[in-house]
Amino acid sequence: MADPLGQGDESPGSGLSAVAIAAELNALGATLGQPLEVVDATVSTNDDAKRAGDEGAPHGATILADHQTQGRGRGEARWHSPGGKNLYLSVVLRPALEPAATAPLALAAGVAVARLVDGLLSRPRAMLKWPNDVYVDGRKLAGVLVEAATRPGRPPQVVVGIGLNVLTQRFPDWIEPPATSLKLIGAVTLDRNLVAARLLHRLGEATSAYVDHGVAGLTAELTRRDFLRDRRVEVGNVAGVGAGIDRQGRLVVRGEDGRHHAVCSGEVTWR
Repeated sequence: MADPLGQGDESPGSGLSAVAIAAELNALGATLGQPLEVVDATVSTNDDAKRAGDEGAPHGATILADHQTQGRGRGEARWHSPGGKNLYLSVVLRPALEPAATAPLALAAGVAVARLVDGLLSRPRAMLKWPNDVYVDGRKLAGVLVEAATRPGRPPQVVVGIGLNVLTQRFPDWIEPPATSLKLIGAVTLDRNLVAARLLHRLGEATSAYVDHGVAGLTAELTRRDFLRDRRVEVGNVAGVGAGIDRQGRLVVRGEDGRHHAVCSGEVTWR
């Protein structure tokens, strides 16, 4: 059921269409998005994509839903997934990577979203909050969920899930940190079919670059877009000031003792 908050903020003609998305993917020469399945509602697109991958879905297979009943982010976080408003999609990747190298794909996906968003704004300003969120004007616009499965002797199977707020204008009180949407930040295009295709195109570019060059190929952009740099942060038992992202994709925190700590994973709080 669509969220009662934000009723009436959908643009005309913004219904999801597999035909329209596929046409734009072809025009862009996108490497992801085939095969493409668009569904009205599902529990979680990541769960659907994992099942499809287990059943042999190829690299690039994509599931896109108009509504999720139990959308999720990292850990136990819920992802607000009302119908008719936003984008919730998951892509099966089969990258030529060692299993330990799959986690930074979240950074590559974040770069892809940020590039898409900046292309829709008159004043580019998308930022990345390590390891998997995209912020604009201090508010969360998108989240990435990467889930990998490994099998002996085979490249890892990775599902990259992305939730991108497009049309929602009001969000439930339980959402923390505060959220925003493409509509609220003045994006020039709100057609979800066009945005979905461009997102898949950007995701293909960024993940291929990561497979070829590792985090080093994204370092300059990660530095420029680093939302946590010079902010007070806490992650696990580490507290201090954000000091960048290293070439292994780890968050670097300058502790109160002056030492630098490289954090591999965890939920970051900031102020």
